[in-house]
Amino acid sequence: MKIVRLEDAHSLPFWRRPTSLLFVMAMAMPVAFATWSALLNNFVIEVAGFDGADIGWLHSVREIPGFFAIGVIALIMFIREQVLGLVALVMLGVSTAVTAQFPTMGGILAVTMLSSIGFHYYETVNQSLQLQWIDKKRAPQMLGWILSAGSGATLIVYLLIVLSWERFGLTYSIVYWLSGGFTAVVAVFCLLAYPQFEAPHPQVKTFVLRRRYWLYYALQFMSGARRQIFVVFAGFMMVERFGYKVDDITQLFLFTLVANMIAAPMLGKVVAMFGERRALIFEYAGLCIVFFAYGGIYYFGWGVVLATGLYVVNHLFFSLALAIKTYFQKIADPRDIAPTAAVAFTINHIAAVFLPALLGYVWLTSPGMVFLLAAGMAIVSLILSLLIPRHPAPGHETVFQVGLLAPAE
Repeated sequence: MKIVRLEDAHSLPFWRRPTSLLFVMAMAMPVAFATWSALLNNFVIEVAGFDGADIGWLHSVREIPGFFAIGVIALIMFIREQVLGLVALVMLGVSTAVTAQFPTMGGILAVTMLSSIGFHYYETVNQSLQLQWIDKKRAPQMLGWILSAGSGATLIVYLLIVLSWERFGLTYSIVYWLSGGFTAVVAVFCLLAYPQFEAPHPQVKTFVLRRRYWLYYALQFMSGARRQIFVVFAGFMMVERFGYKVDDITQLFLFTLVANMIAAPMLGKVVAMFGERRALIFEYAGLCIVFFAYGGIYYFGWGVVLATGLYVVNHLFFSLALAIKTYFQKIADPRDIAPTAAVAFTINHIAAVFLPALLGYVWLTSPGMVFLLAAGMAIVSLILSLLIPRHPAPGHETVFQVGLLAPAE
């Protein structure tokens, strides 16, 4: 496979450049993952008879590979990051394709584990490549456009499900086969059609845990814990409490994606203009309100219209999480990006491994309490965001280090 230095990539046709590959991967991954997510709650309730505790265990199993994303560091000693990311994408596609063939608790857990390995290893490498291949000055806006491209691909998936599920009498098996197969084929195409891009800074291929990155690690931990509550229980609530069917929940996802497509590039500009500190303060303050309102659905009997609006707003706030990436990009040694991406992904999933299963049992007795816990986590994240300096840089990672001239380990 031909190796091309990043600085020489401009001589390639536009469609074969590094940023083009990032866009293609960003659009291929959601085809499998978004389909899996859109059908999951209905599939496990209707076919496998899951309750709140079962769905909690499923998501805990799904997050185990994320916890072990640190294994990427060992793998990139023997395989290039770009290749590893695409192989993981193939694995995600194939595992998604066969999901409906195992409609039992054990079968679903096994297939979910395999697809999750593909997803989490792909995401770990993808985040690393984005920060290595995109210039710091362009990163917030470019990451916003990449996020929007992924949302666009997801939008097409949701549209197809909404328009064809009832009309053509589709089954879970058919939809999973088509979506997973598409992602796998595109990943194989990328393996064969693109050269291997060589970043200017060789990555450290050992475990990296630096004291000066502590705030980044803390933000990642809280982000993973809080986001899991939303991912696991918000959609499950719409099906269990409000009786959403496959096309109903997909329409909700569809509307959310349209909002994200429009908002993501603008949010990238917002981060570039106002900085990571203000963007994250705004995100976490908003999420506090959203999760308290989610709790109100159960404690005060608020209706489906509010629940739908909260779901959309929640996703828009999550889009601002790209500010965590650009904050790290500004404070990091360029050689640390790949190993730290793996470490951060593991930290992000520490709580994700046990929280869904634990809160699944809380859900059985008090669903509202689950969302109040998420609000508490958003408050902690808000406090942490106040420690980000206005202009983060190596040696100026937190507000406590104003005037520090050199990074300290």
